[in-house]
Amino acid sequence: MLYQIKDGTVIAGGSLILSHIDFEIHGKEKIAVVGNNGAGKTTLLRLIAGEVDLDRDDKREGPGITSSRKLTVGYLKQQAFDDKGRTVEEELLSSCSVADPFAMERFEYEREYDTLFTGFGFTKEDKKKRISQFSGGEQTKIALIRYLLLKPDILLLDEPTNHLDIQATEWLEQYMKQYEKSVVMVSHDRFFLDQTASVVYELSEKRLTRYPGNYTHYREEKRKAVKIQTKAYERQQEEIKRLNDLVERFKNKPRKASFARAKRKAVERMGQAVKPVEDDIHMFTGPLEPAFLGSKWVFEAEHLKIGYDRPLIEMTMRIRRGQKIGILGPNGAGKSTFLKTVAGLIPPVSGEYSLGNQITIGYFDQHSSEIDSDKSVAQHFHDLFPSLTEKEVRSILGAYLFGGKEAGKRVGLLSGGEKARLVLAELLQSRPNFLILDEPTNHMDIRAKETLESAFRAYTGTILFVSHDRYFLSRVAESVLIFENQSAFYYPFGYEHYLERSRRAEKGEGLAAQIRAEEQALIAGMRAVPKAEKHRLREIPVEEAYLDWKLGLVLERLLPARDRVMELTDVMEEMKERWLGSEDFWKGEIWEESGRYEELKEEQQKAWEEWHELCLEWFDTAYEEGM
Repeated sequence: MLYQIKDGTVIAGGSLILSHIDFEIHGKEKIAVVGNNGAGKTTLLRLIAGEVDLDRDDKREGPGITSSRKLTVGYLKQQAFDDKGRTVEEELLSSCSVADPFAMERFEYEREYDTLFTGFGFTKEDKKKRISQFSGGEQTKIALIRYLLLKPDILLLDEPTNHLDIQATEWLEQYMKQYEKSVVMVSHDRFFLDQTASVVYELSEKRLTRYPGNYTHYREEKRKAVKIQTKAYERQQEEIKRLNDLVERFKNKPRKASFARAKRKAVERMGQAVKPVEDDIHMFTGPLEPAFLGSKWVFEAEHLKIGYDRPLIEMTMRIRRGQKIGILGPNGAGKSTFLKTVAGLIPPVSGEYSLGNQITIGYFDQHSSEIDSDKSVAQHFHDLFPSLTEKEVRSILGAYLFGGKEAGKRVGLLSGGEKARLVLAELLQSRPNFLILDEPTNHMDIRAKETLESAFRAYTGTILFVSHDRYFLSRVAESVLIFENQSAFYYPFGYEHYLERSRRAEKGEGLAAQIRAEEQALIAGMRAVPKAEKHRLREIPVEEAYLDWKLGLVLERLLPARDRVMELTDVMEEMKERWLGSEDFWKGEIWEESGRYEELKEEQQKAWEEWHELCLEWFDTAYEEGM
């Protein structure tokens, strides 16, 4: 046990902030603290940092806070520098305990300093600038670099990704995974917590509850726990009612008076039952089905150029019914323009595209939520769907977190996030079979986002969407379309899989399984064309043997291709290990085998592409033959 708070209470300004909490840090744990705004998360960080003391409590036994040894604690704050006239280099090098510039420890410190500095998006020239020359967000990043270099026993981070772009955030995620000290962090970036946290503490009702695992695991475990506690509460309430009924029935009968007293005491011994706090995030358990199924191919494009004055991107692709595709790419790459083109809101620059038969579109962007009305939410919704009963309206709105008093709010007084949620509820209720969404969860709190994530996962139609919320992307997108360098790549797996493949590609461990959108159209087209062999197959009684034979032909080429990729990877790893263990590496000399390594890397990439194509061929064969 590195650090422990046992039965701790904190009172500030006469208000109870933390009540009899238990908190532990073991070894190198990465701990996330979650809870509603104002729950006391920052107070907990200040308590660990020593800025706040536990209040005296006669009920508590022991000191309340214990540690295995004297610990160093680093607490990232917004106002992190006392002297902003110093240069970045002066500030960061002053934290190094070794003054000798030729010492190995100093060399390691400066090398990590360079890695962190460039990893957060700074240039080497920025080292010479004074801290005062940087923006507030950049100063926070520099302060974070300082603490990561100091490596305190416990590092406290309050919203560490607030001033980071996606590239810097992803870089920090990877760094935190291998960080060798304990971290306690508060963040609203759920994907960041998913990637870094090994333990989650939920702060609710002034109490802490510990959940092992990352954020997603915490959400699942909490739902299970609430469900179990609710059932136990309901059973207890039934038993209390049964006993009270017996008391009322026999309390005035002399022969049964002692029996009634015994049952009353049994109820008293149970104590005052407390109903579990329900999770205020609604999870859709059943499918949300479109009104019409629509054709198999939802959208088809041939050499489609999109843009306004000039083409931003050209693509040839197909979207199949039921696909949920998230679109990635930098600002200005054409993501929103593509959505508007698909929805028919703007014409293409050139090329052809078409929607399938009976395809009905539900389109959403930030302007969609600019609604204003003097009607209540319930009245507004009922007017759009007059065939619904009042009870059905209330039930549907409750599923989108407009229950009770929320349904009585005037539409014009809703926040931007609430209006967006209402419009999305209307879209889903209208049951189109093709949803086109541009940043659907902007300005929403976590409970609203998770409710809509659940709805979109339950939706059985097709979704094409853009979002900068990486957790939303990971939960909803089953494949991703990447816009970059005026071209589009289709990746057939989810966002997290894409990130992992991209990292491995950067390290030379494999090429991301990206397929040009044109190739995806070719693959999809091959699947759509009924081959003569397939028709003849229906006349052959030994269909299984025929399928095994076809798959076997592919496997004869696929397995050697896989072995070649593994062989080249092993050779490259051996070369790299020899270099890292050599004296030349530590002297900073040029690697003699660098040319050969780059040749092997290029050969490995080609081998991986061949192997991947054979995997797709095997999949196509199994898919077409109904496996």
